[in-house]
Amino acid sequence: MGTCGIPGPVGDGQRSAALLREWAHRHGPTLDRARETLRTRAHWSPYPEDADGYGPGAAAAAKTALAALRGQVFHLGQPGQDGLIGPAPAEGGERSPYGPDLEIAYPHHDPDAVLGAMRRAMPRWREAGVTARAAVCVEILARINAASHEFALAAEHTSGHNPVMAFHAGAVHAQDRGLEAVAQAVEEQTRLPSSFVWRKPMPDGEDFALEKTFTLRPRGVSFLIGNSVFPTWNGYPGLFASLATGNPVLIKPHPRAVLPLALTVRTVRQVLSEAGFDPDLVCLAVERPGEELARRLAVHSDVRIVDYSGTTGFGDWLRRNATQARVFTSTSAVNSLLIESTDDYRGMLANLAFGLALYSGQLCTSPQNLLIPRDGVATDEGHKSFGRVVADLDDTLGTLLADPADAVSVLGALLSPEVLARVDKAASGALGTVAVAPRPVVHPDHPDAVVRTPAVVVLDAARPGDLATLSTEWLGPVYFAVAVDSAAAGTELLARTAREHGSLSAGAWTVSPEAQAALEEACSEAGVMLSFNLMGHWYITQSAVYSDLHGTGMNPAADAVYCDSAFVTGRFHAVGVRRHRAMS
Repeated sequence: MGTCGIPGPVGDGQRSAALLREWAHRHGPTLDRARETLRTRAHWSPYPEDADGYGPGAAAAAKTALAALRGQVFHLGQPGQDGLIGPAPAEGGERSPYGPDLEIAYPHHDPDAVLGAMRRAMPRWREAGVTARAAVCVEILARINAASHEFALAAEHTSGHNPVMAFHAGAVHAQDRGLEAVAQAVEEQTRLPSSFVWRKPMPDGEDFALEKTFTLRPRGVSFLIGNSVFPTWNGYPGLFASLATGNPVLIKPHPRAVLPLALTVRTVRQVLSEAGFDPDLVCLAVERPGEELARRLAVHSDVRIVDYSGTTGFGDWLRRNATQARVFTSTSAVNSLLIESTDDYRGMLANLAFGLALYSGQLCTSPQNLLIPRDGVATDEGHKSFGRVVADLDDTLGTLLADPADAVSVLGALLSPEVLARVDKAASGALGTVAVAPRPVVHPDHPDAVVRTPAVVVLDAARPGDLATLSTEWLGPVYFAVAVDSAAAGTELLARTAREHGSLSAGAWTVSPEAQAALEEACSEAGVMLSFNLMGHWYITQSAVYSDLHGTGMNPAADAVYCDSAFVTGRFHAVGVRRHRAMS
């Protein structure tokens, strides 16, 4: 088995300083625009969404690069190597949701050796200052952006994204999330002046003066625990918020989705080395099967920040046990939408069907519970009964996903056996009456991929057992059409589910001003982002970086918000020094 890796630190102090000035000059306008956009919340991105915009040979080069990793050890030059993980899945290696094993092995490292190296790397990075750190971070993102096709392929073959989802959420939108965090970090770190003279008039007519300085101090090692669904989109906010505020970052990827974060760490370490910093500021911690490395490292005394996205159970464990660290979590979400009335019934169905099909419901913002008054819905086509709405949704999904090539371009692949088990349970009728039966789709290019269309199960909010079912997250293409007594009852259920079980997104179709006002008030109290009457090419699942806030910190789905000021200010401290200044 061969190796692939990166070089060690290069360049002398003068060359490094010159390079940092060059990067600060080159990326300054991008960073300034990002900071301005955070204030205006307008649409903007420096990273093109069009995959064709990266050159005619970019996609082919990415396939060649990914193929070149097969049979290799993904060396990063980190200290303390004590074994290998993979390449076979039984040995901890990755298997693509589209079928083949990735056949990549990763070094395993002694965590204490890695943490020791990170501590030693921290002082110089801390002393580099806000501007230099930001310049390095934006250069890292620029390098990652240039390799967007490679990152998209990695997302496809670890998380099962469809190609468009992979290029957007797995690559360019994740880069936006990283830049957003850097911009917010710069904004918060420059609020205080580094030095100034403070004067106060005294009763004797003289001024009393103090020379004051504020020094920023990072908290310490940041520990990022990656997930299998969106390892970069969910990982880059914490990575770049911590790095930009002076903290080393140790990344533990999900065992099924190592490659996207391994590619990230490789790029980060390359850029740090070129800039004359110790690349051990950022390290990868790949775990052996059954090792439970996250539990060990999260409570390590050197770890002062923890970023986690994943299940509620482990998020709760982190908050209880990682008491030495500032913990940021984004966990399970039970998202709901209310269908009360619409003036474009067919447009509503089309938007809803696409939102349900997108990435097979494996998004943290996918709407699980479809709350529909049992007496039906008022539409531009007349009154529609509960059953008619569900049947028409079935027809719309059937049309959308009729052609296998079109279907897989929306659905992607199921990312794990656990997701398939949920779909099978829903299809069996064990949860309730199956109104829309899921069906397998054969992928034209990847016949071993596991692809399923959505399942829709009818539940009744008046039945306690059904309430328990809809109050649990069913990650994957499993949805519930829930009969509620009225729009008011649906609003109350939507808000209660968010408060008690956590929600990241809520939606509604209603033309009633009263219903809209009630929903706005309920979602404001429950702390969940609300979308009204979406049509066309924008869906409840989507989040606009630099504009929308992902999470609120007000309900159990997340105590971290991508990306508000609290997401970065918890990663550093400001320490003041006062010196008496004699007045002449």
